[in-house]
Amino acid sequence: MKLKMIKEIEMVKGRNHHGSGVIRLRGEEKEKVKGHHSICAIGGMLSAGTSHLAITPLDVLKVNMQVHPIKYSSIASCYTTLLKEQGPSTFWRGWAAKFFGYGAQGGCRFGLYEYFKSLYSSVLGDCNRSSVFFLSSASAEVFANVALCPFEAIKVQVQAQPHFAKGLADGIPKLYASEGIFGFYRGLIPLLGRNLPFSIVMFSTFEHSVDFFYRNVLRRTKEDCSKTQQLGVTCIAGYAAGSFGSFISNPADNIVASLYNKKADSLMLAVKKIGLISLFTRSLPIRIMLVGPVVTLQWFFYDTIKVLSGLPTSGELAIEVEVVGNKE
Repeated sequence: MKLKMIKEIEMVKGRNHHGSGVIRLRGEEKEKVKGHHSICAIGGMLSAGTSHLAITPLDVLKVNMQVHPIKYSSIASCYTTLLKEQGPSTFWRGWAAKFFGYGAQGGCRFGLYEYFKSLYSSVLGDCNRSSVFFLSSASAEVFANVALCPFEAIKVQVQAQPHFAKGLADGIPKLYASEGIFGFYRGLIPLLGRNLPFSIVMFSTFEHSVDFFYRNVLRRTKEDCSKTQQLGVTCIAGYAAGSFGSFISNPADNIVASLYNKKADSLMLAVKKIGLISLFTRSLPIRIMLVGPVVTLQWFFYDTIKVLSGLPTSGELAIEVEVVGNKE
């Protein structure tokens, strides 16, 4: 029996008395391109850094609404008040911390996800693929947040406290002088609480969305679609992934903003002061507006870089085909 371009084969049904069965092919190409994981890391770094830089003004609005919810009760009031009191330049505060911080996070998040997915696939074998997506994204995100945390500490304070510092260059020594190394990692636990669920949901949703669109909408394999169509699927799956992830991680995002701006001294006090309902609802609309397009751009830039480097677009594709063999 010959099967063309099989990368991974997983038996999902046993043979019947006629000797027939169903083989499930995971249609993500596995050709070994030299420097595969390095390309993914660089692609993740560039895509995450540039996309987060582009939405800095929206991030400034979000952070100020989280830290000063009474003063800024809506997106419109936050925008007009900041513009009047601090001028247009305030909407680009923290841009350097966003670019370098989220660039570092993106390099670890995407590059290590690909590494851990290959590792867990070889170790766990033909287990449920959702388990592989879960473990891979969670493992990568731990390293990604350790890289992001110092930059996030500067960014949030620069954006919400105009007199704290002008940016990354003067913010780092000022924070270190006042709080030491602990100041850079004050919000690591809630940051992990925000980004771990987000990353797990994002990657799992993306992978399953890609599979769904190829099998049920386009009804073709990746190889039968143009690169433009493949990148289109990437964008649709990316937006779905970002929207689901932003809702799941919104409570922890509010806690991070509260801790970094000293609105609360501990995790439990932050939850108590914000309130359970507000944890899920405060700044949620602007966060969905923020995260959905950003994640879409990230996946688009990331997969574009992969395609230009000779790699396939992201996402596994499960194809079920009927095979016939001799009865054992």
